[in-house]
Amino acid sequence: MQGNGYVYWNELMTGDIEASKAFYEKTVGWTFSSMPMSEGTYWVFSPPGSEQPAGGMMQFDQGPTNTWFTYVQIDDLDGALAKVAAAGGTIQRQPFEIEGVGRIAIVTDATGATLGWITPVSPPTT
Repeated sequence: MQGNGYVYWNELMTGDIEASKAFYEKTVGWTFSSMPMSEGTYWVFSPPGSEQPAGGMMQFDQGPTNTWFTYVQIDDLDGALAKVAAAGGTIQRQPFEIEGVGRIAIVTDATGATLGWITPVSPPTT
């Protein structure tokens, strides 16, 4: 189920994409499809027996690697962002568009945890 406030997408930034893919394929049964991007290949994963994407992986050699990043669906991104400071958080990156994906902002909550907020153009597809 998806909608406002639900976890929408999970993304692994890894220093070894092949080792990460092999681990999750062997342990969880994920299947992968590739999406060429200007920064390299983005790997979309789906649960066993499903073609519905659940998240993605990318080779990431700068900054924090080998870490998961979560995106939460937000129906009114501007409205939610207007509440961040009063709730003790900060906006790390103002909203930006990714064509065919949606509008995204990066926020840090009151405890310092960082996550993405997304208003998608449609449900995830491959």
